[in-house]
Amino acid sequence: MRKNFGVKTYIVPQPVLIIGTYDGEGKANAMNAAWGGICDYDKVMLDLGEHKTTENMALTGAFTLSVGDAAHVAACDYVGIVSGSEEPDKVKKAGLTPVKSGFVNAPLFEEFPLTLECEVLQTLPDGMYIGKIVNVSCDERFLDADGEPDLTKFTPITFDPAHNRYLALGGPVADAFTVGETLK
Repeated sequence: MRKNFGVKTYIVPQPVLIIGTYDGEGKANAMNAAWGGICDYDKVMLDLGEHKTTENMALTGAFTLSVGDAAHVAACDYVGIVSGSEEPDKVKKAGLTPVKSGFVNAPLFEEFPLTLECEVLQTLPDGMYIGKIVNVSCDERFLDADGEPDLTKFTPITFDPAHNRYLALGGPVADAFTVGETLK
């Protein structure tokens, strides 16, 4: 038996993406967005509606996407429930440290290990945005022996839309493009 739920956003994992932008005066803003992800090799898509973040993206043509993690879950949630239009010290109150990207006109946040630095490529109706990834940066403490990001060195989180909570992503279960070979 299967239970039907109708239309829900129950695809998992839903990444907790922290979007970094600058306003017209160069002040950093951060926003939590669960509705987004990779849509091509060098592109991301976000569904944002209208926010201080989207105003900033229109001004600067840029944004960063940091992967939310368990160590900073309170900050991740805070920047999702508090508007930058209403709280001018939002980033500071979240305990985040903005640092200017060397690739786009948007802030990185020192606290998040992995960040995609993006240019706004296209704005679609209903608050949809496509961004071009121009760089990915990772805090060197979270690299493996080969110099690649090691997701086992930090704990990315996902949004659970069925229960409105954040879940930690677990460790490796198999090697991609290899485990399926056993079924050939």
